[in-house]
Amino acid sequence: MRRLFASLLFLFALAPASAAEGWEGFFELSFGDLRAEAADAQKAGKLGLVVMYHFDACPYCARMKREVLSRPEVQAYYRKYFRAISVDTRGSQEVTGFSGKVLAEKEFARAAGVRATPSFQFYAPDGTLLTTHAGAIYDPADFMLLGEYVASGAYRNASFAAYKQLKHKRGS
Repeated sequence: MRRLFASLLFLFALAPASAAEGWEGFFELSFGDLRAEAADAQKAGKLGLVVMYHFDACPYCARMKREVLSRPEVQAYYRKYFRAISVDTRGSQEVTGFSGKVLAEKEFARAAGVRATPSFQFYAPDGTLLTTHAGAIYDPADFMLLGEYVASGAYRNASFAAYKQLKHKRGS
């Protein structure tokens, strides 16, 4: 009985760690310099960066991390096109923006105009902001569609809502 209890306790202790590793695999290790991150993305043949703005106590962020960002197919899709970086909207780690200005994460998010979490900003390698999506997307297919929307260049001509509606009508 003691062994069974000890085994269950051990497995229970491991469960949160493996769940956390799932969504953390979505993000690249970052040293906080977006210029360097974008240069690395370009060297790797990617289209640029996707920055997720979040904070630990955000229930929408937590659900999205758990249900979407932890999915292997989502991670593979985004890794193909983007370098994914996270910014804590309440954090104090330093971030060097494309202008070279160094700010705490929370100040950087504020300067980037982030007002809701989660929010996603897509940047070209030269630091040009391509598009912003504010709010959670809980369907993994729709989140990958957001990546396709940016990767295809559709963000230049239509809103994500219009692009999504068109794609759903076509059944593709």
